[in-house]
Amino acid sequence: MASGTRPDIPDLRAGETDASAGRAEAPRRVEAGAAAEAGATGASRSADASRSPVPGRADLDVAPEEPSDVEEGAWWYAWWGRSLRARVITTTVLVGVFLSALLGTVLYQQVAQGLVAQAVAGAERDASQQVALAQEAFDSTDRQDDSGLTQTADDQVRSMAGNSPEEGRRVLLMPGLDNTRGAVVPPTGVGVNAEDLPPALQEAIAADPTNQQVVVVPMNLAGETDQVTSVVVGSRVSLPRAGEYDLFLVYPLVREQETLDLLRQLFYAGGLALSLLVAGVGWLATRLVTGPVEEAAAVAQQLARGRLGERLPVRGSDELAQLATSFNTMADSIQLQIRELRSLSQLQQRFVSDVSHELRTPLTTIRMAGEMLHMSRDEFPEPVARSAELLQQELDRFEELLNELLEISRYDSGATILERHDEDMVALVGAAADGVATLAERLDVLVRVHATTAPVVVRMDGRRIARVLRNLLANAVEHGEGRPVDVTVAATEHVVAVSVRDHGIGLSEQEAAHVFDRFWRADPSRDRTTGGTGLGLAIAQEDARVHGGWLQVGSEPGRGACFRLLLPRQERYAVAEAPPPVPGPDEAAQDTRVPPVVLALASPAEEDEQP
Repeated sequence: MASGTRPDIPDLRAGETDASAGRAEAPRRVEAGAAAEAGATGASRSADASRSPVPGRADLDVAPEEPSDVEEGAWWYAWWGRSLRARVITTTVLVGVFLSALLGTVLYQQVAQGLVAQAVAGAERDASQQVALAQEAFDSTDRQDDSGLTQTADDQVRSMAGNSPEEGRRVLLMPGLDNTRGAVVPPTGVGVNAEDLPPALQEAIAADPTNQQVVVVPMNLAGETDQVTSVVVGSRVSLPRAGEYDLFLVYPLVREQETLDLLRQLFYAGGLALSLLVAGVGWLATRLVTGPVEEAAAVAQQLARGRLGERLPVRGSDELAQLATSFNTMADSIQLQIRELRSLSQLQQRFVSDVSHELRTPLTTIRMAGEMLHMSRDEFPEPVARSAELLQQELDRFEELLNELLEISRYDSGATILERHDEDMVALVGAAADGVATLAERLDVLVRVHATTAPVVVRMDGRRIARVLRNLLANAVEHGEGRPVDVTVAATEHVVAVSVRDHGIGLSEQEAAHVFDRFWRADPSRDRTTGGTGLGLAIAQEDARVHGGWLQVGSEPGRGACFRLLLPRQERYAVAEAPPPVPGPDEAAQDTRVPPVVLALASPAEEDEQP
């Protein structure tokens, strides 16, 4: 009997649509300001010009902050970004698992479809034989009454079901949908109920009674707690006097399902073994590559720390050996150049220092002669008197230049010695303002000091800090374009901030980036009233650095500039990281607050150098 059109063959396990194989404590910020927003920049541009975090200092031991959402996930990014080996192994394993799962899924589906197709073909052949035998038995029976036909049908159904229907075929005989003679023989079956059959199957038999109708569906069978995927074959038989009946034979795919379960377990085990093998191969391969790279990174770190004699061992003649050879050649070249630069730097420092010292004696003699000429200038003709005044001014500037060159040479040679004392910053600012009073009066500039009446005691070298303040105030007065200059003192328990803000020509972003460079001037052609040397801000920067502080500038062209000096109030502390940028002109009110900074403990060795 020819087979009708079959539905798509599903997976044997009810409810499953797919199968696959092989799836197998931190320091926190010490808030030195009352508000964190004090470091907002607004429209201003600023440049940090003191230094990098203080070397040789230990972090201040304080309670850690609560981690943010970004910090909680940062460990994953740090682990992934810092380890090439981890990235390679993880990527290799993921690719291996994906390929194993894909291959296992395809193979599993192919095997499942093959088993189902084989089971369906066997069920069709067996059902054809069973239907033929049943039709022959019905045609040859001599019991034509209702009870006789019912007994014959029941015997035939039990005969087709076999001795063990729980493990063999299940049989159901029921009237066809187009049977108009009534239920002469009531529905009878073994191991299956009529309500468990798909309704569409009986409709397909009624539409095409001459062919077998086959479906593969989950069925509720007697003796089974769960649904069992089964092949259901429906055919049409004729009973004497009873008319057309539908005969359904159900073939549970229990053995096929067991085969697929075993296959799935084998795929899982094989996929896991393959993943481990891929991970092992990846680890071995990456170790051969990343081992020399890690060794090169370690040697590079040693070179960065100043150990210029470190070199990479050269093994063999492969690409890694060539890399090691090139690295060593580069290290030799860098070491040679650094030695040459150190030698040149030492020669330069010594030259500046020697020249500055050697010029002091002739300068003293020239100054004595110049002062005599200056005192007698009233007796000279006017051109000669004017020359004597100019000579005196240039001698003052020359002496200032020599002093600053000597100071710079001390910083370069590391011979700076601080003489720290407890001094009042408010009084120091007032003295610096008085020191530029004459210049301010001449330029018609009002210097306004904003500070508390209470002393702000700071452990510092008063001479150096006073020099910083005088330099900042003189620059502000000179470049203030006749507008007021505001000097603000703010303090917390650990940090003091002094802001010097003018409202003059200001600095561009590029100029602010170079304002602390030696001998640099924003506009060399501009007339100066104080005759500066171009070293004042560079020395101010170094004075702030040796105190463990920072000197910053913020400026906006046409709206003025603001220099901010931050100093720790105790000798044992230092500002370890760059503070927030200096507020712009629109945020000048924030000068009254100390910005949040990170403090660190000064190293004992550094403290011992300071009397």
